[in-house]
Amino acid sequence: MSGEAEEKEERKKEFKHIVRILDTDLEGKKSIVYALCGIKGIGRRVANVIAISSGLDPRLKMGELSDDEIERLKSAINSVEKRLPWWMLNRRKDLISGEDRHIMGSDLLLNLREDINLLRKIRSYRGIRHERGLKVRGQRTKSTGRKGAVVGVLRKKQLAAAAAKAGVKK
Repeated sequence: MSGEAEEKEERKKEFKHIVRILDTDLEGKKSIVYALCGIKGIGRRVANVIAISSGLDPRLKMGELSDDEIERLKSAINSVEKRLPWWMLNRRKDLISGEDRHIMGSDLLLNLREDINLLRKIRSYRGIRHERGLKVRGQRTKSTGRKGAVVGVLRKKQLAAAAAKAGVKK
């Protein structure tokens, strides 16, 4: 029992408030699972699989991990495609390579931008909707998704301001 207490005190002494993984700053106060959710492309389920497969308790605080445990976590993240079942991957049957992949971090944003640019380039319906800034996934647009000020209200304000000016000048 005293060995566990000593280990906990030792962990608290070396507490890291920020842990950097995949060019992302992760909070040390959060548990491993919730801290890993700060990386784009990693959700709670994927984070749980990563933590367990790296041999760490998912409930441990991220800041309490030692440097070698953080390295184990990083290596688990780098080999996540081997650790996850195919249905949990976020990029299945990639258009270019045809492989099943799991993309994380800044690569995810780059791939998303490339996909949208491809849709625009081939002039697909979705690409045209992206270009025009309209809803892409079949949502209704009659009453929602409006951007900018509503014309009718703006016109009323202008008329009220013009009437006030006319009343003052008289």
